[in-house]
Parts: sequence; C-alpha cells; structure tokens
Amino acid sequence: MNVDESNKILRYLGLPQDSVPNPHDSPLDFLQQNLSYLPPHILNSLSSIIPPQQRTSIARIRNRRQKYTSTSPAEFAWANARQTWPLLWEGRERRGQEEASDERDWASHEFMATTEGRKPYVGKLADLLSEYEEEREAERVRDLRRARAEQEAMIPEEDEDTDSDDEPEVPPEPVDEEPLDVRKAEFEAMIRQRFVYGHLENADYDRIDWDDSWDGNYSESEEERWFDDEEES
Repeated sequence: MNVDESNKILRYLGLPQDSVPNPHDSPLDFLQQNLSYLPPHILNSLSSIIPPQQRTSIARIRNRRQKYTSTSPAEFAWANARQTWPLLWEGRERRGQEEASDERDWASHEFMATTEGRKPYVGKLADLLSEYEEEREAERVRDLRRARAEQEAMIPEEDEDTDSDDEPEVPPEPVDEEPLDVRKAEFEAMIRQRFVYGHLENADYDRIDWDDSWDGNYSESEEERWFDDEEES
C-alpha cells in the first residue's frame, strides 16, 4: 500500500498522517487496533497486503472464522471439500466417482424429462457422461499431484550423514486403516482447523474476516482464553 492510500485511510478515521501504527508501515498492527472501525471497502484494500495467515494473530478475526465453521458450511463438508482440496484427502478410492454419479443422475432424470420415448439412448448417454466426468476429475487430481511433486523436487535436499548408509532400513509397521466415516470426520475437522488458522488455500477468507456480523457478543479476553486452552490441549 502506498503512502497516499494509507493517508486516505487515516483521514477516514480522523487520524493524523504521522499516526503510528499506520497502514503503510505496519498494516497488521494498524488492523489490530482499528478493525472495528473500518468499513468493508477499506478492509478489502488491506487483503492483498495482509494474507489470511497473518490475520490469524488477530483474535477477533479468528473468532469470526470459528463462528463460521461452527455453522457446518457446505463447502467444508467431505464431498465438497474433497473436490476443492483434493491433495488434503488421503483416501484410496477412485477419484471422480461422486462427480460421475452426479452426471449419471442428471442424464437419467433432468435430461430424461425432455426425451420421453428415447430411454435406451438416455441410459447410454448417462453412462457415457459419468465415465467422462470420472476421468476428468481423476485427471485434475493427477495434474495437481504432479504440480506439487515438481515443486517439491525444486527444494534442495539437506546433506545427509555419511554414516546413514550403514544403518539397516526398518520396514514401516502396518497401519490398520480407520473406517471411512471416521476418516471423513477427521478430514472435515482438519479442513475447519486449517481455515481458522489461515492455512486453507483458495478459501474465501475476506467474506468472513471482514464481516462483523460474526462477532455477536464478542469478548476478546474470552476468545484469547479459548485459543489458549485449545493450544494446551
């Protein structure tokens, strides 16, 4: 943020241009002190210079995110979250089955309503569309994994101890896989936690962070204690 934009925000709040902290030099500290007094259009101008992970240090913003996740938003439900953040889901089932099922249902019901008398052809279309959609989703996940592997390959490896080659390899112990329902619940909990702490890529943080309707009867001291208890546990 340049000095002119910073001064405009200070003027809006009736603060002098030499006020400290200010949006130009210390945007996060400025936001901490003035979050309650800034309208959405000014807060949105701070989004690009204060990323979601940094905003997590502000208790009021964490509280808003926590309140939002407690409403069980559909975007964080397993079926939707797995599609949006496929690299965070470690399930072994074939990718694209949910999407394929949706395509098959659409062709069998919505499309069928306009093609009465041609049911055999509709059935074949439903199967074909479901196969295309399953392969499309599987390819998307493969591309994401390939991109992540390429990024990781660019990270230089640390020098290993020369004696490590003499150490015998210990095979990993077999792990009993938990039931699918348990893994789904754990995945959803992980997605909600990553959102609260600003680690969920491509999530719409501004919509929650800048919305004071999530404050309710907000008490900063109580909120700080809540997060302190969570970290201790």
